[in-house]
Amino acid sequence: MKKSRYTEAQILAILRQAEGGVPVADLCREHGMSNASFYKWRAKYGGMDAPLISQMKAMEEENRRLKRMYADLSMQADLLKEALGKK
Repeated sequence: MKKSRYTEAQILAILRQAEGGVPVADLCREHGMSNASFYKWRAKYGGMDAPLISQMKAMEEENRRLKRMYADLSMQADLLKEALGKK
C-alpha cells in the first residue's frame, strides 16, 4: 500500500482550512496536491476529529488481521477436505 505524503493531522488541518472558507484551488496549490486528493480526503475524513481517525485506523488494522486469519483457516479447511476426499 502506498504511504501518504500527509499525516492524518495534516489532512485534518487542510480540511479545516477549507471549512474556514479558503478556496479549494488555493489550498491545493499551497500544499502541492491535486483537487482529487482533497475531495477524496473530504469524502473519507469529513466531519472527523483526531480520535475518530485513530479509531478508524485501528479498526481497519483489526479487520485486515481478521481477514488474513479467515483466509488461512479456510485454506487449511480446503486442504483437509481435499486430503480426506482422496483416501
